[in-house]
Amino acid sequence: MAVQAAGQKRNRGRKVAMIGAGSWGTTFAKVLSDAGCDVTILARRPEQANEIQVAKRNTQYLPGINLPKTLQATSDPAVALRGAELVFLAVPSQSLRENLLALEPYLGPRAVLVSLVKGVEKSSTMRMSEVIIDTLDLDPSRVGVVSGPNIALEIAKEQPTGAVASCIDLEVAKRIATACSAPYFRSYVNTDVVGTELGGVLKNLIALAIGIVDGVGYGENTKAAIITRGLAEMTEFSVASGADPVTLSGLAGLGDLIATCQSPLSRNNTAGRLIGQGFSLEETKQQMQQTAEGISSVQSVLELARARGIVMPIVEQVQMVLDGTMRPQNLGPHLATEDDVPKPELRLNSQEPSRLQQFWQKLKGK
Repeated sequence: MAVQAAGQKRNRGRKVAMIGAGSWGTTFAKVLSDAGCDVTILARRPEQANEIQVAKRNTQYLPGINLPKTLQATSDPAVALRGAELVFLAVPSQSLRENLLALEPYLGPRAVLVSLVKGVEKSSTMRMSEVIIDTLDLDPSRVGVVSGPNIALEIAKEQPTGAVASCIDLEVAKRIATACSAPYFRSYVNTDVVGTELGGVLKNLIALAIGIVDGVGYGENTKAAIITRGLAEMTEFSVASGADPVTLSGLAGLGDLIATCQSPLSRNNTAGRLIGQGFSLEETKQQMQQTAEGISSVQSVLELARARGIVMPIVEQVQMVLDGTMRPQNLGPHLATEDDVPKPELRLNSQEPSRLQQFWQKLKGK
C-alpha cells in the first residue's frame, strides 16, 4: 500500500489523454487513473463517451467492469488534449495516421506521444512510432511505446502483470513507466524502441499460427514448436532491424508471445482459430468485434523481412493460409520441411553473439 501511495503521489496532477475507447484504450486508461493520473479518454462516439463519463462503464468492450470515478471521457479532442503531457494512442494501426492529423492542432508543444498499438502501417511498412514521427515531425525523444503481456480484460479485472515503457530518452521512458505503474501493473523501462515495438507486432503473427493449428485440432507439441520457432523468427527479424536481442527475451517479446498464444481472449489467437475451423478471412473479420492487428501486419512484415534478407517460414505459411493458397491443416507439418538440408536450431547473425556476450558479462559483474 505504501508503494501504491507513493506512485499516486508522483502522478498527482499529471494530465494524461487516452485516444481510443476500445477494450485496450479503456483498460489502459483505468491503469493510468489507478496510478494517480488525471485521465481523459477521447472516444469517437459521443454516446460511448457519455457512458464512460456518467456511468463509469464501457459495456460494449468491457462488460461488467467498473471504471474509476476519477476517469473522464469526451468526444471533443480539444477537451481531451487540453494540458495533456502524455498522450496515449490506442487506435487501429491502419487509422493511426489519420487520427494523428486530426489531433495535431490540439497537441501541446511538449506533449509526449505513447503508442499502445501493435501493428505495422500497410502503405509504408512503418512501425507505429515511425508513423507518429513521420506524421507530426516530432523529435524521437517525444515518442514512446508500451508493450508486454497485456490481455485487456485480465488487466481490467486487476490481475497482476507487467509491461515495458520504451523511449530513446531514458528519462522520458521513466516518466511513461511512472504514469502507468498501478498496484496491479508493474512497468519497466528500456531505450530499445525498435525491439519493444517489434515484439508486440511479431507475436501477433505467431499467435495467428497458433490459433490456426488450434482450430485444426493439433495439440501442444505443434503449438510449442511454433512458439519456439516463432520466437527465433521474431528475434532474427528484430535484430536485423536494429533491436537488442535481449529485449525479445523479456516482457515485450517472450512474455507477450506466451500471453497472446495461450489466451482465448487474444484477438489474433481467436482470428486464427476461426480460420483453422474453416471460416474464410472475410467471415473471420465479420465475426471479430475488434481489430486483429496480426492480419493487417503479415504482408508488411514479410516485405520488410525480404528486404532484410530474413527468412520467416511460419509467417510465410500464415500468409499463405490467409491467401487461401495453403490449407490450414498443412501449416503445422511444414515446420519440419523448410528445406531438405538440416540447419542449426538457432541462426545468429554476426552482431547478435557480441550483444549477448556483453549482456552475460554485465550479469556476471553484478
